[in-house]
Amino acid sequence: MRRSLIIFSDGLTVAHQKKLADLALANKLPAMFGFREFTEMGGLISYGSSNTAMWRRAASYVDRILKGSSPGDLPIEQPTRFELVINLKTAKTLGLEIPPNVLARADEVIE
Repeated sequence: MRRSLIIFSDGLTVAHQKKLADLALANKLPAMFGFREFTEMGGLISYGSSNTAMWRRAASYVDRILKGSSPGDLPIEQPTRFELVINLKTAKTLGLEIPPNVLARADEVIE
């Protein structure tokens, strides 16, 4: 039986994202993360909301507040853009082959 790891994104894990990605790789654990930054730092795969899209939406909220809207009157929004990022270098290091149909669905493949 092969073991794997899912790391949920929160303040603590984001603060230690490089260390977590390195530990997973050092222990030969395929790891899935919630933000692309983990994958960029050596994690195998990430699937989660796009931070770029969320910051853009936050900018529109700031704009509305600066133009006089009350923060309490603004609607709560949920992310609408999610991204799948795969690190092929890490997959190769772990001896994993990512199926072509999964690679085709990825928003980004890091080689």
